[in-house]
Order: sequence, then C-alpha cells, then structure tokens
Amino acid sequence: MKNILLPTDFSDNSWNAIVYALQLFKNEKCNFYLLNTYTPAIYQVEYVLVEPAQFGMFDAIKETALKNLNDFETRIKDEFKNPKHHIESMAVFNTLIEEIKEIVEKKHMDYVVMGTKGASGIKEVLFGSNTVHVFKSVKCPILAIPAGFGFEKPHEVLFPTDYEIDYQDHHIKPITGITALYNTRVNILNATYGDDLTKIQEGNKHKLEIYFKNTAQLFHSVSGQTVADAINNFQLKARINLLVMINNKHSFFENLFFKNAINQIGFHLNVPFLVIPAKPNKN
Repeated sequence: MKNILLPTDFSDNSWNAIVYALQLFKNEKCNFYLLNTYTPAIYQVEYVLVEPAQFGMFDAIKETALKNLNDFETRIKDEFKNPKHHIESMAVFNTLIEEIKEIVEKKHMDYVVMGTKGASGIKEVLFGSNTVHVFKSVKCPILAIPAGFGFEKPHEVLFPTDYEIDYQDHHIKPITGITALYNTRVNILNATYGDDLTKIQEGNKHKLEIYFKNTAQLFHSVSGQTVADAINNFQLKARINLLVMINNKHSFFENLFFKNAINQIGFHLNVPFLVIPAKPNKN
C-alpha cells in the first residue's frame, strides 16, 4: 500500500498533478491524502492565542477549504472510480512546507506529487518558489508535474548522475516503484569533461547496474557539456517521460538548482520530475 500526498491550492495546475498521480498508480493500492494549507495574510499570532473567538474568519476559511477539498474528492471518485484508491482530505492552518514535512514524517509518505509552474508565469523560470522549497526541505521523493502535462506512461526515464553517491535502497526504490509498473527503460546519463571515472565512481556505477538488473537500462556518457546542456540535448533526441535526480548536497543537483538565480538556470523542463532526497526521512 503506497501513501501519496497531494498538496493542492484548487488550481487547474494542482488538479492536473492529482490526475497524473491517480493514473500513474492506477493499478496500485494507494492512500491518497489531499492537502490544502491556509495562512490568511492578516493572521496575527497574538489574536489567535488570546482571542480566537473574535476571528470567525478563520473558521470560514477552513470551511471553504473543506468544501473545495470535498469537491475535488467527489470529482476523483466520479471520474476515476478506482476501488484500489482511498482518498482522505486535510485542511490545515499552517505553512505549506511545514505541513508537508509533518505529514511526511507522521504518515510515512512514499511520494509527494504536486503541480509546478514558473513564478509569475515567466516561461524562463524553472519552478515556482514553493516547489523549490519543497525540494530543499522535505525528506521524501517529490514528483513535480509541469503545468499542462497530460499523463503519459513513463516508458523512457532519464537519470543523470555524477556517480558520486553511494547508492542505497532509499535512493532507488522510488524509481523502481514506478518503473516496475510499466515497460520502462532507464537511461543513466553521466556528463563529464573527459576525465575517467574514479574507482569510487566506478563502484557506484556498478551498484546502479545491480539495482537496475531487472529493468531495461542504458548507460550514456557525454563529455564537454554541462549537466543542464546534457539533459536538454538528450531530451531533444529521445522522448523522455520522466526525469529523475537525487538531491545530494555538494553535488551537481545543488549547483543546478540552488546556487544560481532560479531564472538564470537556462534549464527547461516539460516532463515530470522526480527528486529523491539523499538522506531518508527519520521515521
């Protein structure tokens, strides 16, 4: 039984991500948790702590959130009618990031699936700020679905790596948990500047060969390209349905996403993106 968290702000974008998750795991027994968080702009801690009764607005906001969640839940049951899927809704007064972190820890989530789009609708921006903060803060595999992406079976997965990670089960299971459901090929891509792999890198590469021994796999190596360029160029020649990265500190992932201004990355993604934390959640 998979536990999957679906944060939503009731936008078309978040509904699109929910639909993707429902279709991706349609043959799996799953608990789906619909989550909406709300923090009114005029919220002041002292009022809530001392005189909450004076602020019925918070109850009204929660009621609206619960109604919208109920509408989404009803829509899911009407449109998908999947007896393998259990839906639970949560409306919570909290910030999105903190609530996701708490739920991931308490309910042992396997994935967080969320919609994403560039901030302010600027096409050059890779992801909105919420998604980036979730990548950085949440110790759970995050599956980010681009706005407007219609579901496709993930037949071709791209997995860029620098082979600097000592791969463990918690790195690979979120990948094989998806690839095992489909006739999927994993393309493992290493971008170098012409240097040979070290013994450590060779050992980590061998680990991947073992982990993916029951999965169709291809190893690719390109030289003289940045990771972003290698990913973009690979997508031009192959129809990738899913991009996978491990969020490892001091790695190319961190350099790609967090050490550049987000609107200067020059990296454009139009397929779902699975981000796996280097360290698992402590539970």
